[in-house]
Amino acid sequence: MRLPNLAASFGLAAAIALAPTAHASLEAGAQAPDFSAPAYLAGKPFTFSLADALKKGPVVVYFFPAVHTPGCNLEAHLFSESIGKFKKAHATVIGVSAGNVDQMAAFSSETEHCGGKFAVAADEGAKIAAQYDALLPQKPGWSNRTSYVIDKSGKIVHVYSELNPSGHVKETLAAVQSLKH
Repeated sequence: MRLPNLAASFGLAAAIALAPTAHASLEAGAQAPDFSAPAYLAGKPFTFSLADALKKGPVVVYFFPAVHTPGCNLEAHLFSESIGKFKKAHATVIGVSAGNVDQMAAFSSETEHCGGKFAVAADEGAKIAAQYDALLPQKPGWSNRTSYVIDKSGKIVHVYSELNPSGHVKETLAAVQSLKH
């Protein structure tokens, strides 16, 4: 009985890894959909509000498939390593995921992931991801790996959609640093 489940897991992982890059429909220049969501910072719950975050400066909203999965672990770690650079540019970083939301609090505080350096929001039912057209086609109900940079006015200024997690920090940081403060 375990062999089919193991084969299915490998099949899903291969499909995700080999899938073509998904193109996000929300383009630069579009108004970012406003949202509030249950979130965690260093394991502590709070409600994240995009409107409130934008009052402080630009916001990087990065969608990722699921907490405690290899690519998402790497992406969160890369964001945590660079969070000082984002803060220097007056930007807020928020990770948003619809996958494994019951593990979000732990993920937000674990040193090898977010390390308590930035918040992650639970997108139960992938409603926020749907507004941002950031759904993972291979796994309905999970977020795609798509990052948005939103300026203080609420306009999307940069979009990067790539399942490989390694380019998201570089792409979003460059976009944030190019904004005038």
